[in-house]
Amino acid sequence: MPTQDESSRQAHRLESERVNAATLDIDRMSALEIAQVMNAEDARVADAVAQTLPQIGLAIERIAARMRQGGRMIYAGAGTSGRLGALDAAECPPTFNVSPDLIVSRVAGGTFAWTTATEDAEDRADLGESDMIALNLGAQDSVIGIAASGHTPYALGAMRHARARGALTIGVVCNLDTPLERLSDIAITPIVGPEVINGSTRLKAGTAQKMVLNMLSTGVMISLGKTYRNLMVDVQATNTKLRRRAVGIVSSATGLDQEEANRLLEASHGEIKTAIVAQLASVSVDEARRRLQASQGIVRAALDTPS
Repeated sequence: MPTQDESSRQAHRLESERVNAATLDIDRMSALEIAQVMNAEDARVADAVAQTLPQIGLAIERIAARMRQGGRMIYAGAGTSGRLGALDAAECPPTFNVSPDLIVSRVAGGTFAWTTATEDAEDRADLGESDMIALNLGAQDSVIGIAASGHTPYALGAMRHARARGALTIGVVCNLDTPLERLSDIAITPIVGPEVINGSTRLKAGTAQKMVLNMLSTGVMISLGKTYRNLMVDVQATNTKLRRRAVGIVSSATGLDQEEANRLLEASHGEIKTAIVAQLASVSVDEARRRLQASQGIVRAALDTPS
């Protein structure tokens, strides 16, 4: 554990902890000027993420390959970083109709930390390790450690255990040459520069992390056949809005009008993919379901399946 002096020197070297010259007088700015300078700083984020696209693409490929073998995608982080992982994991089951057990998040301090700051928990590497132990990690799992600084003990504890268990480790960090990067099989390091408010990494760093996590989970789900074209064909129609969306997806994919699409979806027991394959391949609902099972749920492959 670094001493207080070592931690201070360490923080001084971090890009995310530097003082932003553009916002030195932000406390004297008007409300519009504050919004303008924040917007100008945010404009740098997409470019920083763009520099990491090769690593993001590689991570998508390797996570998807493991998930095809029964692996899971697991986020681990503290504070803003941990909450962003929890948000991404929570949104995948309804969007892509996957089990909550397949895309998992762990946050320092537990679920209490989703809404309440638990800053002391992030200093506990043992908590990160114990959270991973409870998940019984295997070689097919992928653990994504999220930490803007790259030094958060909770994330480091999780990543060390993941490596020891042979899991794929991916770091999402907004500084270079950090312990988290060194524990990562794939390091994704969008360098967004100093924050508008010195050290407030919920801002640009958080935005960059959100963009990266969106790409990772969405890219993996696309690779696993959870979309047809750019349509969410595995969405769970659990409320009125989503039921309307399901009908719209079938209509868009097949060219049927809304009424016809609704009838087809009902005949397919609400299974969007089945409805699409049945219509486009001109086969029965049962045959469409058989084709999808044979093609591991990938619509394009099911459409190419011989009768």
